[in-house]
Amino acid sequence: MPESNIELAGNKNIKTSKVEKSVDTPADFTSPEELYNDLIEKVKMYHPSSDLSDIERAYKVAKKAHEGQFRKSGEPYIIHPLCVAIILAELELDKESIIAGLLHDVVEDTVMTSEDVAKEFGDEVALLVDGVTKLTQLNYQHDKIEVQAENLRKMFLAMAKDIRVILIKLADRLHNMRTMQYQSPAKQVEKSRETMDIYAPIAHRLGISKIKVELDDLSMKYLMPDTYNDLVKQVDINRPGREAFIKSIIKEVGMHISNAGIEAEIDGRVKHFFSIYRKMVNQNKTLDQIYDIFAVRIKVDTVKDCYAALGVIHEMYKPIPGRFKDYIAMPKPNMYQSLHTTLIASNGQPFEVQIRTYEMHRIAEYGIAAHWKYKEGKTGETNKSEEAKLSWLRQILEWQRDMSDNKEFLSSIKNDLNLFSDSVYCFTPTGDVKTLPAGSNPIDFAYSIHSAVGNKMVGARVNGKLVNIDYEIKNGDRIEIITSQNSKGPSRDWLSMVKSTQARNKINQWFKQELKEDNIIKGKELISNYCKGKGIVLSEINKPEFVEKALRKYGYKDWDSIMAAVGHGALKEGQIVNKLNEEYLKTKKSEITDKQALEQIAASESKEKEKDNKKGKGGIVVKGIHDVAVRFSRCCNPVPGDEIVGFVTRGRGISIHRTDCINILNFPASERARLIEAEWEQTENKDEKYSAEINIFAGNRKGLIVDISRLFTEANIDVRFMNSRVNKKNIATINLGFVVSGKEELNRLIDKLRKIDGVTDIERATG
Repeated sequence: MPESNIELAGNKNIKTSKVEKSVDTPADFTSPEELYNDLIEKVKMYHPSSDLSDIERAYKVAKKAHEGQFRKSGEPYIIHPLCVAIILAELELDKESIIAGLLHDVVEDTVMTSEDVAKEFGDEVALLVDGVTKLTQLNYQHDKIEVQAENLRKMFLAMAKDIRVILIKLADRLHNMRTMQYQSPAKQVEKSRETMDIYAPIAHRLGISKIKVELDDLSMKYLMPDTYNDLVKQVDINRPGREAFIKSIIKEVGMHISNAGIEAEIDGRVKHFFSIYRKMVNQNKTLDQIYDIFAVRIKVDTVKDCYAALGVIHEMYKPIPGRFKDYIAMPKPNMYQSLHTTLIASNGQPFEVQIRTYEMHRIAEYGIAAHWKYKEGKTGETNKSEEAKLSWLRQILEWQRDMSDNKEFLSSIKNDLNLFSDSVYCFTPTGDVKTLPAGSNPIDFAYSIHSAVGNKMVGARVNGKLVNIDYEIKNGDRIEIITSQNSKGPSRDWLSMVKSTQARNKINQWFKQELKEDNIIKGKELISNYCKGKGIVLSEINKPEFVEKALRKYGYKDWDSIMAAVGHGALKEGQIVNKLNEEYLKTKKSEITDKQALEQIAASESKEKEKDNKKGKGGIVVKGIHDVAVRFSRCCNPVPGDEIVGFVTRGRGISIHRTDCINILNFPASERARLIEAEWEQTENKDEKYSAEINIFAGNRKGLIVDISRLFTEANIDVRFMNSRVNKKNIATINLGFVVSGKEELNRLIDKLRKIDGVTDIERATG
């Protein structure tokens, strides 16, 4: 928001300052040299060391590495790392963070490696750079949710090692959001949604309001442009009157504070747009009903002075009942501390006053970054407030360990970080404060204490009285959980009752654990039956060295976890057996004797004769069936390289489907008996072509169809059909049918299509 001067004269104990401002934003198209000089000036303002040669060296390395690269705006790419470093300097971070900010994209976007960074600038800087480098080698069949979740997992693990990783990532995201006008509309929405769901809430959790407020407003600008512009207009209309009113209040308050002998600094605080909007949505209010758009902020030396100033204010003006909040005695989860009170002025106009110490203000502005501001002889130890902020990070890391499903993990994080959720404060029987999402009940409270308390809970008392377990907790409630060793554990109904992500995850975890034994038994039976059906000896393939490869491929920690996954349907028994058998056969090849070689040659000759009878269309081998017509299904269009399965039709031979075809997955149990194993025959015939179908999702723009068509022409691929439609959000869906020689060519084509400007996602048709 624009700054406004609010002056006060004639009181020697009172200092006034401008309305609070966010981090400086350099003008677009500023030259790299000018930005670099600006960076050095900012670092010199707070850093006592005169030796900034490492920063200069990092700038030169980054500039050379990014040479020839440009931003979407047309500026040299080095502008971006410089602006990120300037934001970090605004937060007054140490030299290592500034250097990592300058180098944060070199590993991801240039030929430099992490080893090069470590060799040149040390392991500490290399760790920071690696922490913010995306996992570009991920391949999840182009599932963007999986990729996003894996990148977040990596980032949280890096944060656990060094919290400066997230500070660099937030600075990186802030500059990208500032230059979002140069991106396509689809990319603007995608990145703004991710910022609002993930990065702005993380900045809030870590107490860095300087970055959080700007990320909020920029995200809102692109996600809700009409609402944002309307709000800006409404606030600007009423601004002069509000500012004049606040100036008069500051003058009155300053005089009384000075007369009471309290040294203070008083200024005006302007609420940022997203915060106003959130309050309007959550409390169903109009702009005129929000009292704290402009507020008076009083900063004093000690906590004692905070309460003394509060006494003076409450003597001067009439406080509105229920609008006083003591965040000094009961800090917010991100350790924000302040006294908030809403009062009625002599003209009947309500206004808010915030009172805090200078140290509390520093923590509110810089949050966790305040710990990393340059200190002489810094030991790296965290104090109590940092520990409280990082307890949230430890909870995230617990979820990482407990959740193998990436989509579940991402959903949990987004729910936990929801910017629109309010909090309720309550007490344990021993007087400890617990912060829970608004609308929480005793079940949420029990699981916030410990999972064992929640799992054994049978009832609750609130303020000494028995209540139902769906009782909605209110601020100040004292809650006692009644447990019993005879409890059978949580009910599935609790999942729909709880409000906190933590409670929901712990309940889900209990059910997975409880049913794990049954799933393991079922999984073992399925594996055993599958091996019998295929003539595979389970004891031969179930060796530790083969199991290890399967564990690594599917991301499970032990054999029982794989059996449980097979038991509850997360994995197919065929996937596991085939992987084990594949590893077993690799070892058998090296052990073959001359006699076995002769036997195999004889066997393969007879097999070739057999295969001629079993071979169907397009190099498909259907096991156990002779002389039958084979055709490819049009619902999923399998191509060589896909996992396939045959389905015995009535009167039309065997239709071949991909194993992930929706029609196959949704077959009733009675029809599944007609599925038959099929595989691609190894063939050298590259001329054979197969139909494929994909859906492309992209931000609608002129020339999109032309760009897509040009790519197919250059690749010499025959397009059979193309259909497109555009929804109300201006997102285009293009359905394409064409022919390819196999999955390898298809994947190459999809990779190229993804690079077309505006394309947000591509998926194969699955029925």
